[in-house]
Amino acid sequence: MLSKRVIPCLDVRNGRLTKGIRFAGNEDIGDPVESARRYYEEGADEIVFYDITASAEARGIFLDVVERVAQEIFIPFSVGGGIASVADMRAVLRAGAEKVSVNSAAVGNPGLISQGAEAFGSQAIVVGMDVLAVPVSPQIPSGYEIVTHGGRRRTGLDALEWARRCQDLGAGELCVNSIDADGTRDGYELALTRAVADAVSLPVIASGGAGSPQHMLEAVSQGGASAALIASIVHYGQYTIRQCKEHMAAHGAKVRLVW
Repeated sequence: MLSKRVIPCLDVRNGRLTKGIRFAGNEDIGDPVESARRYYEEGADEIVFYDITASAEARGIFLDVVERVAQEIFIPFSVGGGIASVADMRAVLRAGAEKVSVNSAAVGNPGLISQGAEAFGSQAIVVGMDVLAVPVSPQIPSGYEIVTHGGRRRTGLDALEWARRCQDLGAGELCVNSIDADGTRDGYELALTRAVADAVSLPVIASGGAGSPQHMLEAVSQGGASAALIASIVHYGQYTIRQCKEHMAAHGAKVRLVW
């Protein structure tokens, strides 16, 4: 059995670490490079870096920050935000990332997923899914809709249909973020995570809503996730990576414990 992963997420705006609730009210909370190094030293399995306004501002990602983070950590490092072409992917990978995460651009141009998988391998392509709970309808039978551009644009795409299509196009992993739960610390949207995990055979990362190690345990046990993405609970010092992993291990989850 593969170990379940704990993945701190660094949302970056203008080169600074930031955090908000439901994609709004973001505040500056520090240096992403320092945070990445601390989480690596605490035992994080991977680090995710999102340039959260790159797509909305129609610009490229801050490669200098990517390079600085890559110099400080020696675990897999995924980067997303503003990646709209194979050339963008190549630039991020050359800057030191092992994976690229595509979201808004992939919805607008699904071929980007297959192009990236062909160029760099499926293992390097993560598709980020920002998902909003909506009324069930013929267009969105799952009751979960894909939204893009940092939650600013509705797409009319059913989340489960999009997840299956991403798999068919060659994605290596899906990161499923609930906008309704994002930043609330009330727990992951387990029904959403479970639905996506059951719809595809790819690893699924649960994202949005972690408020305790117990929530992380629930994501990998009840939600069927391969990994739990966390932000606020470690950014604000409520828990350390070690505390999160020790709780998960104590309750039966297989995690990597290396101190």
